[in-house]
Amino acid sequence: MAIDLTITIAGEGGEGVISSGDFLMQAATRAGMEVVTFKSFPSEIKGGYALSQLRISDEKILSQGDGFNILVAFNGEAYSINKPLLTPGTVLVWDGPHGDFEPEAIPGVTMYNVPMTHISKQELKNPIAKNMVAMGSVAGLFGVPMDSLKASVAAKFKRKGQEVIDFNYAALQAGYDYVKQNHKKTDPFTFPPARPAKDVITLEGNQAIALGAVVAGCRFYPVYPITPATSVGNYLSELILKVNGFVYQTEDEIAAIAAAIGASYVGIKSFTATSGPGVSLMTELLGLAAMAEIPLVIVDVQRGGPSTGMPTKHEQSDLFITAHGGHGDVPKIVLAAADVEECFYLTIEAFNLAEKYQIPVFLLSDASLSLRVEAIKRPDIKSIRIVNRDAARSAVDPKEFMRYKNTPSGISTMGVPGVPGSAYAATGLEHSEDCGPRTSAETKTNMTEKRWRKLDRIEEETSPIEREGDADADVGIISWGLTQTMVREAVVRLRKKGHKVAALYPKVLWPVPVRQIEAFAASVKTVLVPEANVQGQFAELIRSKTSVVPVKQTLYRGEPFLPKEIEAKVEELINANAAVPA
Repeated sequence: MAIDLTITIAGEGGEGVISSGDFLMQAATRAGMEVVTFKSFPSEIKGGYALSQLRISDEKILSQGDGFNILVAFNGEAYSINKPLLTPGTVLVWDGPHGDFEPEAIPGVTMYNVPMTHISKQELKNPIAKNMVAMGSVAGLFGVPMDSLKASVAAKFKRKGQEVIDFNYAALQAGYDYVKQNHKKTDPFTFPPARPAKDVITLEGNQAIALGAVVAGCRFYPVYPITPATSVGNYLSELILKVNGFVYQTEDEIAAIAAAIGASYVGIKSFTATSGPGVSLMTELLGLAAMAEIPLVIVDVQRGGPSTGMPTKHEQSDLFITAHGGHGDVPKIVLAAADVEECFYLTIEAFNLAEKYQIPVFLLSDASLSLRVEAIKRPDIKSIRIVNRDAARSAVDPKEFMRYKNTPSGISTMGVPGVPGSAYAATGLEHSEDCGPRTSAETKTNMTEKRWRKLDRIEEETSPIEREGDADADVGIISWGLTQTMVREAVVRLRKKGHKVAALYPKVLWPVPVRQIEAFAASVKTVLVPEANVQGQFAELIRSKTSVVPVKQTLYRGEPFLPKEIEAKVEELINANAAVPA
């Protein structure tokens, strides 16, 4: 029987909720399990509601799921928020007695009290040990290997010395001993036993982006830190130095994109990562990169907007600005990653596309995906295709070299500073093939068409879009970004119920893959596009570029969809179709 166990730890920000989830995640990966995490916390350093969720299985996990099997509640707020999910068959581990709440008895729910606060304050004389007491109790109740938890603790606190490590060991043991001495286990849940380790690596979304950038050949990362993209630079600062690259923290987002363009101009692969407010500031220089035809990669780790919005929360609301941002007609490409593995591979693809087409390329992620942890198959770096730009690598005849030659593909050879004969003026002014400023109607028309002609080839030259499900489905779902993971699980459930459902999972969102979307829509009765923004932005792009009129399912609460929400919407559409006379 397949293992499918979800543990949610919830409490106040600053109580160690997130680190507790990390310790359990590490224990699960050491046991050779598939793992997917979800984290949610406020913008404040301390205070507010925080949650860390861990889903563990011995089979491939499609999404974070709908709820939990086990809730570890650090306080009354955590209990109150999650009480509706405490259904028959679930387990509650709570801070009591001596905590700030007393849960009511719920039929079918197993409850274990652990005086986390009391033990940490009275026995250990340090309230910050509360989360370690909680983890020790989880180990005692559900069979999490203590040696694995201790290994994680030792790794985390290595720099703080053995005294700190030993104190945390004592806190783990105190929680473990309490449940062994005071509770008889009455629930069915047990941490999965270890199995042979797979050849995998465990990464966060932002960590995968950093690794992908280095593999793609990035050697310069100018950045202005912004939540939730900051950790891309944290990870990259360690990786890029090993390949003789460097990170440059600029004074603002405008300087960051300008530095990335400058480095790319001289032949160094570079990129920057930001979030919605940063993209807003960068839009003017997007036009420069497009006009000067300089490869540029921007990672947008989306967050709840507009304005400052909710910096640590999930949203998919930057599609319009990345597709249409910038004054004038700015050609660009927009990709979107759905999971940690795609964060790695699509970062490489973003560089490949930028280098090939000499164009700005956005990669969309989001706050939830940035923190999501998955164990992915170890990449075979040597087999990954890396594209380098068409550039003059040796001396050329300056009389024949035309940087902006109007070719059938729209792509023309770049010059490289220092290569004799290939010097050129990379200008934001409209220009002729030989870089000279021009304002004639003929030049404007020809050069605009040259720049945009590159986009004509994108759908044909990128990988076909993945489709799954029935060939003649009642409902076809088109999904992008993290929402794809929830759609995948919903499709499995719906088909098990006997419903005819299909799904299309585009990675290139702009330019809209018209041909494949039209073909998909023709094979289903109704098209549904679920996305985490109020306008239904991808649905609107589809409507603007195709004959398809999708049904929108929008969500904008700062948290991702649950698979059951998409499942319910599809069943609603199937029932509505059935009620219409043939």
